[in-house]
Amino acid sequence: MSTDRKENLAQHNYWNELMELRDQQRAQRASSVQVVRRRDLPLESNSQGQMRWYMHPAIKDIALSTLAIYEQEIPPRSRSGRLQFQGGQIIFVIEGQGYTVIDGVKHPWKDRDVLNLPLKKEGIIVQHFNSSDDKPARVLVVEPNLYAATTVDRGCGFEQLEAAPTAQP
Repeated sequence: MSTDRKENLAQHNYWNELMELRDQQRAQRASSVQVVRRRDLPLESNSQGQMRWYMHPAIKDIALSTLAIYEQEIPPRSRSGRLQFQGGQIIFVIEGQGYTVIDGVKHPWKDRDVLNLPLKKEGIIVQHFNSSDDKPARVLVVEPNLYAATTVDRGCGFEQLEAAPTAQP
């Protein structure tokens, strides 16, 4: 261990800092949002398409931060962006019909189905497609908030491989 690092570490009382962090978190939770209402969420346009974020690592005013949860809307005959990431998501189909391609394999879905994206050390490549001619597909995506423990790359890389057609430049 370098002397500089040891001297820097010696400048802290990490137990007291842990107690201070605990107190900050308790104060934050005391005024946090307990019910997240869809009507209060903006529709975000990004490389993955159209999303509403219920819970996200950067949203700090909610009571719980151990999950990432968003709703994704895919227009008729359109698709999400194509993404390489660790996997480990649960996707509930709120409405619509379509399919998801996971590592080149097509998996059809419809209203009220649940998709379980595998968690793989080397990651997965995934993209969602709406096969309806006239109705949007809406899915609710839930995954553990692993970003703090494993970084956004989550060990395998996190790469936008293709943007959704609705993405704004």
